[in-house]
Amino acid sequence: MASKLSPFLSFLLFSFLSARVLATIYEDPTRKTMEEFSGYPTETHSPFLSLSSSSLSVDMEGLQKQIDELSTFSDSPAPSVTRVLYSEKDVLARRYIKGLMDQVGLAVREDAVGNIFGRWDGSEIGLPAVATGSHIDAIPFSGKYDGVVGVLGALEAIKVLKRSGFQPRRPLEVIMFTSEEPTRFGISCLGSRLLAGSEVLANSLREAVDGQDISFFDAAKFAGYNIHPEDLPNVFLKNGSYFGFLELHIEQGPILEEEGVPIGIVSAIAAPASIKVEFEGNGGHAGAVLMPVRNDAGLAAAELALAVEKHVIESGSMDTVGTVGILELHPGAINSIPSKAHLEIDTRDIDEKRRNGVIEKIHQTAIKISTNRRVKLSEFKIINQDPPALSEKLIIDTIEIAAQQLNLGHKRMISRAYHDSLFMARISPIGMIFIPCYKGYSHKPEEYASMEDIANGVKVLALTLAKLSLA
Repeated sequence: MASKLSPFLSFLLFSFLSARVLATIYEDPTRKTMEEFSGYPTETHSPFLSLSSSSLSVDMEGLQKQIDELSTFSDSPAPSVTRVLYSEKDVLARRYIKGLMDQVGLAVREDAVGNIFGRWDGSEIGLPAVATGSHIDAIPFSGKYDGVVGVLGALEAIKVLKRSGFQPRRPLEVIMFTSEEPTRFGISCLGSRLLAGSEVLANSLREAVDGQDISFFDAAKFAGYNIHPEDLPNVFLKNGSYFGFLELHIEQGPILEEEGVPIGIVSAIAAPASIKVEFEGNGGHAGAVLMPVRNDAGLAAAELALAVEKHVIESGSMDTVGTVGILELHPGAINSIPSKAHLEIDTRDIDEKRRNGVIEKIHQTAIKISTNRRVKLSEFKIINQDPPALSEKLIIDTIEIAAQQLNLGHKRMISRAYHDSLFMARISPIGMIFIPCYKGYSHKPEEYASMEDIANGVKVLALTLAKLSLA
């Protein structure tokens, strides 16, 4: 008996000390002052993490079944998934998630735009919760793991802790964010932006319509959210509403799989800036108008597209990226010189100043091209220019300790895709856990993560949540 208990007790002691270290670092300065003044502790709670690595058992079969079931709420045939904000399939998927939260024993609520929260109360009243979660909406013809792993995996992490007999000190909360993808209204991370208090977004939603000219509020009403513009500020959360926020996610890149590392610990999230550009020239017959006298808007757009690549590379950093994702020509006939060209450019970096410097160079180049090619630069508009986010060091360290305790290889890395964590960072310390995905594929039907890798991520998430809840 003693030989079996020894490693278990060692694990408990390590966890206890880890939690105490976190508690010391996160310590309320007011309470600390009171303790120093009185000479007595103002808190009698003694955290006791009743977990061992062997007790963190993931129901892999059940979790895979849930991932598969959720993927059936789709407007495109399997293996692809299409689940757009406030669509019929989105409504059914939301109902499914709320049902799972209820089965886990969480207290479920929704806000005005459909962010869904499932809370497990802690042993001490009034402490800010430790939250985790992601999204379940899916762009057209994508896969079934993006975001979903972070929601269903979070629910499984809570079940892992409950099965082990663990009792949190701080509340634990699972969040399903509304519309991380920009598919319907062109707004990414809609739910988490609003939670972070974006008044700009709240105002812009008054005029937002989709491709079918359906307003945001009419779409929400179809999904059962009868909201009005004046209701949106009620979604806003105050800074400090959460003690910390973690997001489990597939990497959406090939690094972890190629290096054989099961866990990625995200140190920073690169933020995107989006730019719309319009050139206007003179159209004409492709054979009759001679080259020296052309005012070709299409060639202006092509030259700017190459300049985006040039300026990004010249930044000197692998963390700077740029993409011309949309290039449209008018009238779009093979025998007609383009009279108009429309580009949409995405630039990203973890260094905001460097990214903004690239944007300025792109702008100056667009002006120069318009002059040299005798076309009009009718629009150069920065649609959004979000700041990047850094993960909280203490959360990074806690994830790392959890991975070490579970004997899982890990590495620190940045996220070049944006996530809801980017906006949660405005109101809470954040951290992210990445797991490998097949060839780095994402946003396509071939997107895949093995259940072994998902289970590893769930275990690290569960242990990290447990440690932070005791701090």
